[in-house]
Amino acid sequence: MFTVRKIFLGLFITTFIIGCGSSSSDNDPSGKTDTFDRGALLTNVADNIIIPAFQDLNTKLSTLKLDKETFITTPDQTSLDALRASWIEAYKVWQYVEMFNIGKAEALLYGFQMNIYPTNTTDIENNISAGTYDLTSANNNDAVGFPAVDYLLYGVANDDALILAKYADVNYRNYLSDIINQMQSLTETILNDWTTSYRGTFVSQTGNTTTSALNKFTNDFVFYYEKVLRANKIGIPAGNFSVDPLPEKVEGFYSKIYSRELALEALNAVQDLFNGKVYTSNTTGDSFKTYLLDLERNDLVTLINSRFDSARQKLEALSADFNSQINTDNTKMTEAYDALQLAVVSLKVDMLQAFNISIDYVDADGD
Repeated sequence: MFTVRKIFLGLFITTFIIGCGSSSSDNDPSGKTDTFDRGALLTNVADNIIIPAFQDLNTKLSTLKLDKETFITTPDQTSLDALRASWIEAYKVWQYVEMFNIGKAEALLYGFQMNIYPTNTTDIENNISAGTYDLTSANNNDAVGFPAVDYLLYGVANDDALILAKYADVNYRNYLSDIINQMQSLTETILNDWTTSYRGTFVSQTGNTTTSALNKFTNDFVFYYEKVLRANKIGIPAGNFSVDPLPEKVEGFYSKIYSRELALEALNAVQDLFNGKVYTSNTTGDSFKTYLLDLERNDLVTLINSRFDSARQKLEALSADFNSQINTDNTKMTEAYDALQLAVVSLKVDMLQAFNISIDYVDADGD
């Protein structure tokens, strides 16, 4: 995602919390006593958002796996088109689970094995050439996952006929097969953990401590918005953190038509979670929004949703291909970044202060 191994890994380093509030210090800065049922929030999130999203992703990856089997057996235009379609459908659902870096996902470094971009094409080609590889190695984090499949389906040659010709080589077929199998297997492992043991642990840890599910989940949500959505998808390729733009660092670089769609899905996922929207319907449950309303911070709820909506408008104004957008009119990208940035302050400062939760990650970009 960044300068892959150094910057992206640095973003996930956590530190000890200074002055972290405890469950006995539950007063909003406004003076309103905090009596909100945090367990209800975690229960709604687990049962109606996280688990259904992982179930959907697992289903989409199972379809991707089946379409992959058809493709490697009969690599023709029809099977390639079907495989590309199932890849993007799974990639869109991924935007709804990427923020849940907790439990088994954190332990397995799930995000690193699913969505490090830009993918390292040299590593991919070396692995294919060698015919042997350890896909679970940290050295291959940037040679697996959705971005690697993006390269293998769109970027290994200049047109579809030449791409299909690549798959006459059994090593290409094996590598594509292995990385998709790994993606589905990892996802199934995490889903099984949620539906067996971890769900109960998650909903019970309502205290405000450095290790409680409430604290970690809330921090993960803010981290995802600030670092993964705002910075990775927009700010880094647009050049907000460098002297010059870095258009090669966009998500969906090789397919060229999905950068905007993936970013919009990610923003929708963030706003839906904030408002407690059930993954499979338009109903809502306990959430950060209802927590703030209980603390009489209606003003902050309105402001945050307004800033999400404004950022969406800026994203919708971009080209479907962010690489092209940056090279032709990067001002629109930086405007989208600025719009996303406005909500960072509302979430990271105002919302966390209202909840009396401290940040547990290193802020390396000065925001």
